[in-house]
Amino acid sequence: MKKVAVLLAPGFEEAEAIVTIDILRRLHIEVEIVACAESRAVVSYHDIPMVADTTLAERAEVRYDAVVLPGGPAGSVNLAANKAVIAFVAAHDAAGKLICPICSAAARILGGNGLLKGRRYVCSGDLWQTVTDGEYVDAPVVEDGNLISGKGLGHVFDFAFTVAARLLGDEAPVRDHADHIYYRW
Repeated sequence: MKKVAVLLAPGFEEAEAIVTIDILRRLHIEVEIVACAESRAVVSYHDIPMVADTTLAERAEVRYDAVVLPGGPAGSVNLAANKAVIAFVAAHDAAGKLICPICSAAARILGGNGLLKGRRYVCSGDLWQTVTDGEYVDAPVVEDGNLISGKGLGHVFDFAFTVAARLLGDEAPVRDHADHIYYRW
């Protein structure tokens, strides 16, 4: 079974995290919610408390099949400033694992730390204007090698289904599930 880490820092965009977790779990992909804070309790962008499965300190050496990075104005800034997060993402990238930022995460976390490495990506708003090591593409979801980026909350279902299809190596069950929840993917 494929295993995914969803990294949460204080101020994370809750819907981007929860919808992605929900879709992946519905498709029988194991998801571990990882708090990038001192405790498992993390408060979202809209002040919704969430208890993660574990902390990054407890999982720093574990390698997952994918790392999901939700956005959120404060959440992506907090992830980008965390040296342990950057090391974790870089190690997964070097191992060829999927790196999956959505919304502001691609620009702030990857672009802000030299982790785009010239790859094509999408992010929210005009954050792309400050990124120098990647190629911005204005699309709902952009795939480039092991990087899958989503534009933002309005495209979270497209993002989650794309990540699931890549992890499963098969679009058929993902399309079936999209139909099941009345979503055109």
